[in-house]
Amino acid sequence: MREALRSFKMATWLGWQIESNWTDPFLFAIYSIAKPVSAALILVVMYSVVAQGGPGHPLFPYMYIGNAFYIYVGSVLIGISWAIIGDREEYGTLKYIVVAPLRLAWYLLGRGMARLIIGTLSVIITLAIGAWFLQVPISLATTNWPLFILAMILGLAGLMAGGLLLAGVSFLIARHAGFIGEAVAGALFLFTGAIFPLEVLPRALQPIGYILPVTHWLEAIRRAMLHTSASPTFAAWGDALVIGALVISTLMWCAIAVTYYRYAENRARALGLLDWQTQY
Repeated sequence: MREALRSFKMATWLGWQIESNWTDPFLFAIYSIAKPVSAALILVVMYSVVAQGGPGHPLFPYMYIGNAFYIYVGSVLIGISWAIIGDREEYGTLKYIVVAPLRLAWYLLGRGMARLIIGTLSVIITLAIGAWFLQVPISLATTNWPLFILAMILGLAGLMAGGLLLAGVSFLIARHAGFIGEAVAGALFLFTGAIFPLEVLPRALQPIGYILPVTHWLEAIRRAMLHTSASPTFAAWGDALVIGALVISTLMWCAIAVTYYRYAENRARALGLLDWQTQY
């Protein structure tokens, strides 16, 4: 466990350096603020035009909070999966990391944690804009903190498992598939009820959302912050049922992720793919 925690801590520091040292701290702070602000404004315009509703619409808080916390999905999935491609092909260091005295899986989780920290800044800024300027009914004083903290722990665990699963896939693919994190995050945006209820999807596709931990995580977060479920998908569900579904789906995805990751890492070692260079 000491070795695993050391690997995790070192990788988090390294990931932060990679993500933030491309410019000076002042410009990085401006970028970190401008990105979520522009995304929030684009979302408001899209909702106003497409849905013919503004911030006062009953579904707007549902959509806004779901979109804000969905930032974590892209951050974690991309952060962990791209670490394989980046270290192997951009920096050529993956083979050295593998033989170093550290736990590779915990190293990858640490790289994802660095992106999660940056994503947290974006989430906080997005929520602040919603509360202060768009009248989204969220408040630190009224938030159900026990439910919120429990949902965050379980939800982030599920995201880390998903990132580890994609890291396993990245072991066995070439550089041209390095966008896998973005692709999966984009697909999950449709199937997890991030900005619209699952009922909008064709009936045959709706069951996909129920087996994804992100779906139940976003619902639990909304309930903790809004004290209600604006989605007809979970209107009849109690808080305990939502958390129970989140626990079951998270454990399922963790088991799948760990099993496949171990297979993929061993397969990559056997095929000599840890120093694979596609040279483009």
